[in-house]
Amino acid sequence: MLIYNVTTNIEASVHHEWLQWMQETHIPDMLATGKFLNAKMSKVLVEEELGGLTYSVQFTTVDKETLLKYYSEDATRLREDALTRFPNKFVSFRTELEVISEH
Repeated sequence: MLIYNVTTNIEASVHHEWLQWMQETHIPDMLATGKFLNAKMSKVLVEEELGGLTYSVQFTTVDKETLLKYYSEDATRLREDALTRFPNKFVSFRTELEVISEH
């Protein structure tokens, strides 16, 4: 199992709109690709020097091959939607995590 983690710092001026869009549109669109089993959204509680609010969304997928298919088939379209809706209002970085164990 892999976790595709996307951490985003969003400007306070569009925070509520972005949060609603994430929960009602973007996360469902990501899951609709069929490449992720589930998603978990968390608010980062550490204040950023840049300001804004920071969130982490973790998408679970079965293997690296499936994640690579997401990158080649879906990622550009889904990322462009965010860039179009919230231009210059957020910064995101992505991390791939391998699940070693669950307890």
